[in-house]
Amino acid sequence: MSFSSDIKQELARIETEKKCCMLAEIAGFVRMCGTVKLSGGGRVDLKISTENPAIARLFLKRIKVYFGVGADLAIGQSALSKKGHVYELTIGTEDKSEQILRETGILKVKEGCNYFPDEISSDIIKTKCCRKAFLRGAFIGAGTISDPEKGYHLEIVANSETLAQDLKRLINGFGLKAKVVARKQNYIVYLKEGEQISDLLAILGAHTHLLAFENVRIIKELRNKTNRIVNCENANMDKTINSAARQIDDIRLIEKRRGLATLPDKLAVVARLRLAHPEASLMELGELTEPPLKKSGINHRFRKIGEIADQLRSSVPKEG
Repeated sequence: MSFSSDIKQELARIETEKKCCMLAEIAGFVRMCGTVKLSGGGRVDLKISTENPAIARLFLKRIKVYFGVGADLAIGQSALSKKGHVYELTIGTEDKSEQILRETGILKVKEGCNYFPDEISSDIIKTKCCRKAFLRGAFIGAGTISDPEKGYHLEIVANSETLAQDLKRLINGFGLKAKVVARKQNYIVYLKEGEQISDLLAILGAHTHLLAFENVRIIKELRNKTNRIVNCENANMDKTINSAARQIDDIRLIEKRRGLATLPDKLAVVARLRLAHPEASLMELGELTEPPLKKSGINHRFRKIGEIADQLRSSVPKEG
């Protein structure tokens, strides 16, 4: 199974004891996965679909415990996968479908008429625990998370901008920085930072997979840090080699044109050390002088040698 499916399996095993949180979780799930069919005679059928059998069992149980009603369960072929199945719960008028829709805030009355608001009902998410439960239900219903080995991306798909913005505010109320983007006919609420995704997994209650996610994240960060250190060391090594090659060119030019004996004693010492130790760093050369010199002192002397070499390059050597 995918990383997303594994997380949803874990969330489906969470026992919700408080009735208010149970209702909030049902509301979050139904809001994301439910559809309403209106028939003649005032009949209202609520259909809830999922491709995960554990989730179908979870909400079958939740609805029975909270509302005291059952639901018809049908298993069909998934439209997205020929090998997969879709599990559809159907709750009719006789099984309190309208009551469920009203209590979850999905069906409301305005000026004597029923309507379906896009926003999340504030009555459902009054407390912090209920806000967590609603987000858990919403993620179970329409959330995905990428395998952390491949990248960091968590999203929840909403069918309206109003709902997406409400979900974003709900998530950001926990100190996170979720964003919304339009994709085809839907709106995506997403997080792309590993630390923020970890925090949301903790909020949802996926503690086992939070540890697995963090373990992968730590290993990736150590690997990236190691690569940065190696790259930095390689860059420093290349810089040292290039600097040494330039210094040797300067010294050879002076040696050919004038002879190293013409250099001041301090410059002649470091020039001969460089020829004897072509791969040594400035710090290593400084340790070989008597008395030892700091890196800045050695570098200053090589600058002087470079200036002399540049003067020789710009002048025409005398003949004879």
